[in-house]
Amino acid sequence: MYRDRGPQRGGRPQGRPPRKQLEPLSKDLLFGFHAVEEALNAGKDIDRVLYRQGLRTPQAEELRARLRQNGVNIQQVPVEKLDTISRGKNHNGVIAYAAAVSYQKVEDIVPFLFEEGKTPLLILLDGVTDVRNIGGIARTAECLGAHAIILPRQGAARLGADAVQASAGALHHLPVCRVEDPVATAEYLQSCGISLVAATEKAWKTPEQVDFTAPLCLIMGAEDVGIRPELLALSQEQVSIALSGRIGSLNVGAATAILLHVADLQRKHAE
Repeated sequence: MYRDRGPQRGGRPQGRPPRKQLEPLSKDLLFGFHAVEEALNAGKDIDRVLYRQGLRTPQAEELRARLRQNGVNIQQVPVEKLDTISRGKNHNGVIAYAAAVSYQKVEDIVPFLFEEGKTPLLILLDGVTDVRNIGGIARTAECLGAHAIILPRQGAARLGADAVQASAGALHHLPVCRVEDPVATAEYLQSCGISLVAATEKAWKTPEQVDFTAPLCLIMGAEDVGIRPELLALSQEQVSIALSGRIGSLNVGAATAILLHVADLQRKHAE
């Protein structure tokens, strides 16, 4: 007959919860001036940098100037936040988040696609901040033949290891572009002969009524505020997905998948 003898020697006492194991520090974190400077010298992309409030040393100002020149977002935070993130690792008042993906330029990708004889299919995500959404969209886009994703530098999610995981690795294969001004980027795309198709609930055209076989950029907005008015005003086409259920809207990732599926079908039938 089994008898409970209580905790054995060396075991965990009964009634006491197991000690929580801290997760290892993320590999995309860079601590201190030297690490950040070396990353910049090596041409690595940096998403953002946390500076200790009040940090004004010559070295800090020199690095700050380099970061701004590279368009890196700098945030002033209390030293307590830096200490919490670093968990005792020496940070000297500076912590950087290295990008998990290598960003490319729209001005390099578009001419290359035309030179290769391809019909560009791009996705511009305006204000999408959930890394799982971006990762899922990247996975769908890579599977359905899209050529690149365009993200605003400000107001978009940071693409760290969690975004790459959510994309099932697609972010390592699908070009990603970060742009300072999405409106100016949209105007550049139009000058290259690429049509802008904006997804909005207020549109009356269905996906089947839009020509996805032409060079185009699909613009998807955040679920709460949608696409900014300047981009809507530039778009040649606006499209909405008719819904039959009680829920009035789709997740941006699901909506993007539906539109890309229609685009993929149209393009295959046109071949």
